[in-house]
This record gives sequence, C-alpha cells and structure tokens, in this order.
Amino acid sequence: MSFVMSDGTHSTFCRICEALCGLQVTVENNRVTQVHPDKEHVTTGGFSCPKGLKQAQIYDSPDRLQYPMKRTGTSWARITWEQALEEIGAKVKQLRGDHGADSLAMYVGTAAGFGVLHPVFAQGFMTAMGSKSMYASATQDCSNKFAVAREVYGFPFTQPFPDLQNTRCLIIVGANPVISKWSFLQVPNPGRTLQELRERGGKLIVVDPRKTETAKLADQHLFIRPNTDPFFYLSFLHELDRQGGVRRERAESMAEGIDEVLALARAWPPERTAPVTQIPAATLRELVTTFRGADGASIYSSTGVNMGTNGSLGFWLQECINALSGNLDRKGGTLVGKGVIDFPAFGKRSGVLMRNDVSRIGKFTSVNDAFPGGVLADEILTPGDKQVRALFVTGGNPLITMANSGRLKKAFQELELLVTLDLFRNETGSLAHYVLPCTSPLERPDLPFIFPLMLGLQQKPYLQATRAIVETTGEQRDEATIYLQLCKAAGLGLFGSKVAQKILEGMLAVHTRLQPKGKQPSLPQEALLSFLLRLTGQPGFEHLLEHSPHGWLREAHEPEDFVNDRVLTPNKKVQLAPKRLMDQAKKLEDDFEQAWSDQSRLKLITKRAVQTHNSWTHNIADFVREPTNYLYMHPEDAQHVGLVDGAMADVSTETGTVRVPIKLLADLMRGTVALPHGWGHQHAIGLSIANQTRGVNVNILAADGPENLEKVSGMAHLTGFNVEVKPAAGPQDPSSWSGLPQ
Repeated sequence: MSFVMSDGTHSTFCRICEALCGLQVTVENNRVTQVHPDKEHVTTGGFSCPKGLKQAQIYDSPDRLQYPMKRTGTSWARITWEQALEEIGAKVKQLRGDHGADSLAMYVGTAAGFGVLHPVFAQGFMTAMGSKSMYASATQDCSNKFAVAREVYGFPFTQPFPDLQNTRCLIIVGANPVISKWSFLQVPNPGRTLQELRERGGKLIVVDPRKTETAKLADQHLFIRPNTDPFFYLSFLHELDRQGGVRRERAESMAEGIDEVLALARAWPPERTAPVTQIPAATLRELVTTFRGADGASIYSSTGVNMGTNGSLGFWLQECINALSGNLDRKGGTLVGKGVIDFPAFGKRSGVLMRNDVSRIGKFTSVNDAFPGGVLADEILTPGDKQVRALFVTGGNPLITMANSGRLKKAFQELELLVTLDLFRNETGSLAHYVLPCTSPLERPDLPFIFPLMLGLQQKPYLQATRAIVETTGEQRDEATIYLQLCKAAGLGLFGSKVAQKILEGMLAVHTRLQPKGKQPSLPQEALLSFLLRLTGQPGFEHLLEHSPHGWLREAHEPEDFVNDRVLTPNKKVQLAPKRLMDQAKKLEDDFEQAWSDQSRLKLITKRAVQTHNSWTHNIADFVREPTNYLYMHPEDAQHVGLVDGAMADVSTETGTVRVPIKLLADLMRGTVALPHGWGHQHAIGLSIANQTRGVNVNILAADGPENLEKVSGMAHLTGFNVEVKPAAGPQDPSSWSGLPQ
C-alpha cells in the first residue's frame, strides 16, 4: 500500500527546482498548515526559498483541477476518467492508424523533471506509441549543454560542475544563482555558499550585462554586451595560451583536439573582441591572470549564455578553458558526479538519450531524444508525412515558455487532439481538448529527481525519500498511472512491451483494491521507488524513511576519477575539437561583423525575481506584488528614447510587439534592457489570479522556425536579441492596459 502522513509535522523535500530543499511540513485534517525549512537536513540545513515555503498555496488553490475536463468548442464539461481515457485512447488509435506513430507528439516541461516516475512513464508512453516526436523545455534553456557534452564527453548528461567547496577562483558568466539557484547542480543555499567561498580566500567574479544579486556578492563584476559570450571565451582562451596557462601535459593525457582549438582562439586576441564585448583588453588579461594563478579554478555559465545565438559554442569554449587550464576533474576545479547507478554508461550501452534521428522540419538532430520546440509549430502546420496532429503536454506550459508563442497558439488550434496533464488549466490547457488532473508533489511519494539520483549533480551527494504528505481532494491521479491507463485505452504496451503492460496493470489492480474505498486508482509508487533503489544497491524506500528522514549522505565527490574511467567517447578521451562544433565556429566571423553593426541597438535579456519560477507562481496572490512585469532600462537609455519611470513603451522585434511599463534600473549595462519571462496570463481561463495581471509574454518577441534556431542544439534565441523600444503609441496609463496587443 501507499501511505499518507497523519496529522503532525513531517520531513519531506521541495520539488520546485534543483535545490530540493529539505522541509518540515505540518498537516492538520489533510491540509498543510505550515511549511518550514528542515534545520536537520543533511545538506540544506535550514534553508528554503519563499517559493518552497508557500508552495501549499499553489496546491490548495481553488483553481486546482479536481477532475478530468473536456472542451467542445468554447464550452468545458466535467467528464469521468473512464470517458476521458476511452476517448483519448480511441483518437490515438485512429491517428496512429491513419497517419503513423510520429503524428502523435509530446512536450515534456520542466515540472516533469522534478519527480522520478513521471518522466520515465511519459517516455514509456511515447515508446508504446512508437513515436519519436518528442519535444522538451530543454530546447528553451539548456539543450546546448547536452548537445556539447555528447560531442565532448560522449554522453549528454556528463555535465561537469564547479567544486564549490574547494575552488579558489570561480567565474560565473550569464547566471544568477542567488536568485535562480544553480542549474545542473543542487546547491541549496547559493548565496551562503558563495559567501563561504570568499571567506576562505577564494575569488568570485561575475560576467553579466546586469549587476545581478550574485554580482553584488562578488569580488568583481564585469559588464559584457549581451550575446557576445563566445568572443569573450575565445579571447580568454587566447590569453590563457599566451600567458602559458595551458597545462599541456595534463591536457594531452586526457584530451584530443588541443592544437585545433588553440589555433581557433589565436585569431581572437582581447584587443579584437573588446569593442564588441565591451570588456577592455587589459581587464580580460587581468582576469585570466587571476584564473591561471588560482590553485583550483573554474568557469560556470547558465541561461544567459545558453539562450543566446551561439549557446553551444559558448559552452563548448568554456569546457575547453576548464580542461586546458588543468581544472577539469581536479579538486577546486570542475568535477563530474556519480549517481547511485552509472547512468551515462547505461545510456551509452542502451542508446537511451543517444538517438540520431533528425526532425522533419529543419533536419535538426535530436538532443536527449527530443527535437527542438522551435520547430513544433512548423511540424504542426506543415502538411506531409509525419505531420504532428496530436500533442500531449506533460508538466509544462509551452504557450508561455516557447518562442513566437503567438504563432504556436495558432498551431495548437489546428491540432486534432491536444491533451494536458497538469495541476491547472493554464494557457496551454485553455486550448486543450482534454485536461487531466494530476497529483501535486505533496500528494505523492518520491525520491530526489533524476539529476541527483542518476548523475550525482549535487554539491554534497545524498538520498532522501518522502511519502505523500496529504491526500488528494478530488480525482487527481499521478502521471505514471495515467500513462499506464492511456496505454491500455489505446491498446498499447508501456515501453513497447505487452508483458510490462500486463505486469503493471496487475500491480495497479491489486494496489487499488488495497486502498480505502473511493480512492483513485494508483500504481504502488513506493514499491516501484523501492525497487529502483534496491536495483542500484541502495537502502530501500522504507529504510530511508525510517533511518534517514533528513537525508542520507552518500560518498563525497572524488577528483581525478572521471578522465581516467568515465569518458564515453569512442577512444575514452575528451574531444576538445569535435567536427560539429569546429564547423559551427566558422560562422563566428559573420556573427562578429553582425555584433559590430548592432552596437548602437538595444539588446534584450531576461530577469527573474526570487518569488517567481517560470510561470508557476503567478497564481499566488502573495507573489504577485506587482500586477505586471516591467521593461527595465538604464536611465540614460530611457532618456535617449523619451521614456520615464512608469511610462508605457512598445517593445518590438520582427516577430511581434508587446506594450509594457518602464522601470529604471542603473544596474543594467548601457544598451541593455531586461524583461522578465513567465508573464502574459490573460488568456489562462483556469488561473483566476494570474489572468487578472497585466504582464506580457516576452517570448512573443522571440523568433521560431528552423532558420532562427541554433544549429547544434536546436535552441531558440530567447536572450540577447535586438529590440526596438519606443513610447507607446496609445494609452499611457498602465491601469488601462489589459494584456497582449490585439
């Protein structure tokens, strides 16, 4: 049986982001009454962000989906699970028979990654259908790292991270972990961690077009012109080589392509790139000297680099710097974690996440077995073989998060079947034919999500188990059970296996019979999670609950154990000059010329507040302190275009225009404007608080389509692109503004 906690205070952990902070949750009469940080947690030690502490307000919202719903025209009606599964299953059969398996697609959002069973069973459903039409939110913010890791290290999830506990010099480019936490690494309290780095004598340097909250903690902050990161990295590598900072003997022992990548960098001295990056040559040289002289150093980047025009090239060059400086797989440099199983080795052997399929539109190679979200609208709207006609959206909201969302909305309206699995009827769900209500993180048992479980992407490796804290109040079902039932309704076998389907159906039937009368059908999730743990030689689920309620520490990361044993390229050496990336680098000369010509234009970046997480938290009244997002401008830039604080501005690209109020921000680099993402909820009929806000969706301004995507990773350019800002051609009173331009 699966158990739910009784009244009282219980240990669990947050599943909103990678930090996975330990929590103490108090329950009374099946309601969460208090959420506190877990002071005894083995790694988070009493830290949590405001989102984690108020997450019960999300799940207790009156807008929460309670039962399946079906849309007919503009009308919505409650239906039974039996009807929903039967009708969706029949449509899947029909479309699969008439148009082939690839006409059925899935979009996997960020929320799917913060549990263990959800993404596994979602992929099992796609495998059951025989469809390769998978799309993921990664192509909005991080596919460049996966694509590069496969080329350089042999597997996409081989992701080195800074040894934050020992580094003597950390350079952060285009990331703000104090607000956004750490991407691809579990660092629960990044602000405290960075302060400790400085307290022990380490240097912290931030390179960013805004003086971010992280930059304000640093020893040094360098402004950089948005979307010029590859030129910064090239000059850094050029100067590292000139100063004798390349550890050639160490590099040759573990890597190939050293001379090729250094030859590329020699064409980019700091004097050449300084006018474009706006980092003076002397400053960059001093930076390299500091980096080279540290006994353990690393460069780290995130979305500010990832989402630019050349995210793959930027990340690749960063990894070359870490390796050639002798800091890859070194104490104080970058480390490569180990999960409870060697998932990269398993993936390499089995082919999981290693497909070489190409998209119908644009011929993009899949990354992590998924195609670019930036061609999804084209795949739906373009007739022909494998045209997408049905879409399952699981744990995401692509109409807010993807590029050119106005065009994507038109594409979604052409689908013959759109199904969302979610907690709410959000913007995407408002267009769906069916919305299926799912359990919240507090309503299901779980383990830390796949990154730490399979890959060890944790500052301090540990495991933890949690039971469900509260029971569902309606007809919500967990995603694993839903996908198993959808397979049955469509006459398919999960993971393409009729045997697996029958076994799991039997488990579902037995477990459901053992539950109190009236509870929704559910797989025995605790048993499945325990099986996964024991399969990997770890303590079982019950053992973790009983003996380690605040987390169970695993072995610490060991330097010097990656390059000798775990590089998965054919010859077991790090590839510093893979052909795909060297070929892509040939476009840098043209991009450099474009950057020269764009120097007088405004560049748009994004910005996040600690209360927001993508589009998830705008339906909490406590977090909507402002009714809108703002376009942040440097005072001198605003004055130049005739705008003052609070005035309305029209922000335009070739793709679209949004109207938004101005806020002046001297922390911005001149020539840079910032517009927070995740807003624009006016058309979300199921979000009664969020849809009253007046914010705008910044992704209306970003371009989609194959010609606008980065070729290696398939990522859209969601930051660092040119915008035109003018005083609004219409009402200037913000209270008169009701949302998106018509």
